[in-house]
Amino acid sequence: MNEEYAIRVKNITKKYKLYEKNGDRVKDALGLSGKKKLYKDYYALRNLSFDIKRGETIGIVGVNGAGKSTILKIITGVLNPTEGEVEINGRISALLELGAGFNMDYTGIQNVYLNGTMMGFTKEEVDSRLQSILDFADIGDFINQPVKTYSSGMFVRLAFAVAINIDPEILIVDEALSVGDVFFQNKCFHKFEEFRNAGKTILFVSHDLSSIRKYCDRAILLDHGVKLEEGDTASVIDTFKRVLVGQYAPEEEDAKPDDQTVITAAPVSEEGEWKKNYVLNPDSDCYGDLKAEIVDFAVIDSKGKFTSVLVKGEPFRIRVKIRANEDLEDPISSFTIKTLKGTDITGTNTKFEGHDIGPMKAGEEKVITFTQTMNIQGGQYLLSLGCTRYVSDELRVYNRLYDIINLSIVSEKNTVGFYDMNSVIEVE
Repeated sequence: MNEEYAIRVKNITKKYKLYEKNGDRVKDALGLSGKKKLYKDYYALRNLSFDIKRGETIGIVGVNGAGKSTILKIITGVLNPTEGEVEINGRISALLELGAGFNMDYTGIQNVYLNGTMMGFTKEEVDSRLQSILDFADIGDFINQPVKTYSSGMFVRLAFAVAINIDPEILIVDEALSVGDVFFQNKCFHKFEEFRNAGKTILFVSHDLSSIRKYCDRAILLDHGVKLEEGDTASVIDTFKRVLVGQYAPEEEDAKPDDQTVITAAPVSEEGEWKKNYVLNPDSDCYGDLKAEIVDFAVIDSKGKFTSVLVKGEPFRIRVKIRANEDLEDPISSFTIKTLKGTDITGTNTKFEGHDIGPMKAGEEKVITFTQTMNIQGGQYLLSLGCTRYVSDELRVYNRLYDIINLSIVSEKNTVGFYDMNSVIEVE
């Protein structure tokens, strides 16, 4: 293998057989199906290739089911590919399923040595790293207790500490930097930074696009097992934003010779139904007397595209289309952005902003556009929409769509709290 590369993935395909009934699986295994095919082929990965040079930090992004975890498991040897090959140059530590291989009846210390042995270390090598592991895990005297007595937090702390402190040449990370409490997460990210600064090779899968943009040199976008794009993180994230809202579609007539599907941008138009571009929350709390109704909505980024991924510091619009189902005086349109735990972060409405919608006749529709700059910290949030009106001091709810879609905020600079003050600093 060329010493320039740490990982080379060559034409990897992973195919599974999907059976409708367990009995069909048994028949097929025993050769009793004859010529009849009792299963469907499912491709978790299809003809995937990429190279990672020594010292690079590469991010892999994609929706659930894109094949991200599958390729990591193939690289680490947990799975075998159906076709293709992987070349590895260096010792790997993988943060895939934290705690895999732990014996629940063993103490923490015993599991440290057990995992070290499984990774190919001698007892002496584990001895030399033991104090670093114990310091990082920071679970006190519980290290001498059976792992089955641990809380979930202690368990992942120890598992992460073992995986991260063996000084690998290649680190494989699958959504593992968000374990434990906020202080332990901070420690994990510091360790991640140490690896990067030491010139280690890192392959990083995460739904946190802010982390991908901040830490990675390049990114790879997967969709349904196919590589859509590989390049600088900003460009790949921009493409991923379009995938998330269905603004990419395959063009089979232009398929590449290697059978990878070509994905091209669909034209962005505000004609037709806007909300079809989004994955709607099936558990959204929607209610009201429907004298006025929110019939459509959209989030539009600085480039004029429908999106659920916004970049911190850039302008964006929320557009809400309401329809009066009877004559109304002056409805109020609103939006709120919340954390995943339900804490209101920010929001406004037409009344707060001093912009009256005005009277509406039954059947009339109006579009309200809120334009602002995204200054919320990077992370995952939920968008709620409302249409209400005050009659005297009483609030009438015409229609509310609580937590209707997810918003992902991408940020290269997160400050304290939820909101960036955008401070200007002068030193004299």
